[in-house]
Amino acid sequence: MRILDKNKIPYKVNYYECEEFIDGVHIANMLSQPLDSTFKTLVTKGKSGEHFVFVIPISKELSLKAAAKAVGEKSVEMLHVKDIRAVTGYIRGGCTSVGMKKQFMTVIDSSALNFDEIIISGGALGTQIFLSPLDLIKVTNAKTESITL
Repeated sequence: MRILDKNKIPYKVNYYECEEFIDGVHIANMLSQPLDSTFKTLVTKGKSGEHFVFVIPISKELSLKAAAKAVGEKSVEMLHVKDIRAVTGYIRGGCTSVGMKKQFMTVIDSSALNFDEIIISGGALGTQIFLSPLDLIKVTNAKTESITL
């Protein structure tokens, strides 16, 4: 949120009780939020050893083939859960493309552009950020591609 404030990006925050993180769909259903405009952040590792960040709707699955093509890699694989914190600084369920330890190449699913506002993780369990997808693209220096199955 400090990064959004620093960049003068308007956003809203929602805090909720989260005793146990199952997945984003469970959280959205619990909070009566739309699945299509609620996004999750996934981190992958490319054949080159570089890490890449993908932001997709919570009810969708990342197309590894489309993801690899979007970042110019031969292939990408999902980062193992045990490595998420070391690479990003965030934990599973609280991972967001804003403010990772390092600015990784980020690709946001093009479906985000269908909405004036999307919901992303706020960087911790029980925290969500509502913001414009164009502002998210700007602050993460992301590009958009169709990257879901």
